[in-house]
Amino acid sequence: MGPFTYEEAAETARMAMDAFDMKPTLGIPTAWIHIMDIPFLEYRAGHGRGAYRADPATVYLDFQRKIGVCVLDQYIPENPLSMGPQGFESETARHAPTGAESIVLDGIVIDSPEAVVEHLERFVFPGLRDETAAVDPDDPAAVAALIESERQMQTLFGPSILKAPYNRDTFQSFPCLRYTTYGYVNYLMAYAMYPEVMEKDFSLQADLAEKLNARAARAIVEGGLPKMIRTDHDMADSRGTLVDIRSLDAIWFPHFARAIRPHLDAGVRLVWHCDGNLMQMVPRLIEAGIGGFQGFQYEDGMDYERICGMKTRNGDSLMIWAGVSVTTTLPHGTPNDVRNELLWLVEHGPRTGLFLGASSSVTPGVPWENMETLIEGLTYFRTIGRRWG
Repeated sequence: MGPFTYEEAAETARMAMDAFDMKPTLGIPTAWIHIMDIPFLEYRAGHGRGAYRADPATVYLDFQRKIGVCVLDQYIPENPLSMGPQGFESETARHAPTGAESIVLDGIVIDSPEAVVEHLERFVFPGLRDETAAVDPDDPAAVAALIESERQMQTLFGPSILKAPYNRDTFQSFPCLRYTTYGYVNYLMAYAMYPEVMEKDFSLQADLAEKLNARAARAIVEGGLPKMIRTDHDMADSRGTLVDIRSLDAIWFPHFARAIRPHLDAGVRLVWHCDGNLMQMVPRLIEAGIGGFQGFQYEDGMDYERICGMKTRNGDSLMIWAGVSVTTTLPHGTPNDVRNELLWLVEHGPRTGLFLGASSSVTPGVPWENMETLIEGLTYFRTIGRRWG
């Protein structure tokens, strides 16, 4: 089976393809909308109450199709099942960074920064070296498996929604902060106290990432897959980066740049998902090769207008996945606020490579009239263009 071609794609998927190529589009393509309110998903997808829990995949995709989504990279139909009206209901919701009572890894109790270092040196570093040695980026079977997985997903999505590569450790790999493994407190103390150990970790992660990204880039080129990946790792809160930006300059950015180079060499555009206030990182990410941004928390200081005016390190326009705020406007605003924010995003967004959606997943409790207004606005800009009627 060959790649998903422009001729096979429906109009909405073609719009996404053109935007990926930074071509002018008659309308503005709609990016995925991950809504966690199950009754609203069922209603908007045209299914009855109880349908989502019985068949989440069908309702999830019917919803994306019904609202006119043009591109979907992260396929997460099970996510709404973990959240009820009062928040997370899943037993797995409490883990290292979200309040786990204790963390024990390979027999080591992670109760101090020294325990973090011990676990890294005894278990993580040898494991990374072994895994890196075992990866052959040119393994034709591994490349073919990546291509086939994406083709199967494209078949599942159908002709109206373009499937873009996404998965961590298969299509996107780079050094990450390990707070999800060790918890924020002990990991960040270890980061501050033992920078040489942290850099060793980033270096070893990058060694592996270079090989994995070389394999992924080859699969994208040979499989005719979309040359765009949304990279995803939270590195900031509302105040700024989780760690001092100067330390990232010294021990993280060089290894990050090395890790993503295979994608850049293959012409794959990387779009960084933003959580928190990343303004200090934005120019550094661009210098490393990032070609766009998604998921802005405007209320935390992310200067959307300024970012949209920036250029890639080659002087080209950035790709922007703009979204109505899921932390302020959608849950707390009015339908008119939603309209105004959409208009602002369009007026100040780039002329090519612009997508519209929500800034992140939409949690339960958002007024239905605000979600309906969002969908109405996305439909308008997708079908009519940049004028707001």
